[in-house]
Amino acid sequence: MAHPDHDRVRRAAAVVRRPAGRLSVRIICPVKRVPDTAADKKIADDRTVDRDACEPVLNANDEWAIEEAMRAKEAGTAGEAIALCMGPETAQQTLRKALSYGLDGAIHVADEACAGSDAVGTARVLAAALADQPWDLILMGNQSSDARTMLVPAMLAEWLGVPALTYAKRLAIADGEATVDREMPSGYQTVTAPLPVVVSVVEAINEPRYPSFKGIMAAKNKPVETKDLAAIGLDPAQVGRAGARAQVIDIAPRPPKQAGESVADDGSGEVGARALAEFLVQHKLI
Repeated sequence: MAHPDHDRVRRAAAVVRRPAGRLSVRIICPVKRVPDTAADKKIADDRTVDRDACEPVLNANDEWAIEEAMRAKEAGTAGEAIALCMGPETAQQTLRKALSYGLDGAIHVADEACAGSDAVGTARVLAAALADQPWDLILMGNQSSDARTMLVPAMLAEWLGVPALTYAKRLAIADGEATVDREMPSGYQTVTAPLPVVVSVVEAINEPRYPSFKGIMAAKNKPVETKDLAAIGLDPAQVGRAGARAQVIDIAPRPPKQAGESVADDGSGEVGARALAEFLVQHKLI
């Protein structure tokens, strides 16, 4: 049985997904503000990563989705591409970075109650934010570099009641349909679905461009619509830590690297070979 909240989001989305008279595809690119992967991470008292302790950046996986959206615009397939982000006020920097690639505008859901949202809560907020937006295609990275759950694209599609085409290494849009080659362990799978649809992309899909100076300057003046939870019809108890269905039981910093074990060989190779074999047996590797 469908959850009543699912039905509410789907009904609202169905009203605005395909407005009459609009021929070109409108793309939404969800993006995320994440800690720099190269920075040292600190664990907060609530067992989450202290996001204020390191420099935030645009999630690298989202750059592939943005690039694909820009290529669709340049090919004339898409008419408009909009960024969508759930995050604190400082996520405006992330949105401006996304806009510098050439996206037309952005929607920012900023509410303190969103802090600590799990994958379900994140997808719920993104879906609710789109309830009054016309769109045909949602293009997003297959995962974020901080959580790496790879769940949000499929969950977002479920909230919206549309197909999810995940792990796309190639995307083609034609005749009201999206066709993707899905990256698989032993090759790829070609799948087609009618628009509207959610597509998550992998690194193999393209090589993202660098923002130009003109793009960086233009991004400063592009429209960013900011909304809180009340504006998108959600109660704070439904999202964030209060509404999370997944709880972090424990988290710890990665242990420091230790010096490797060295063996002095007599030149014959026998001593080293024996030591290597004993090491592999001891650690149950052979």
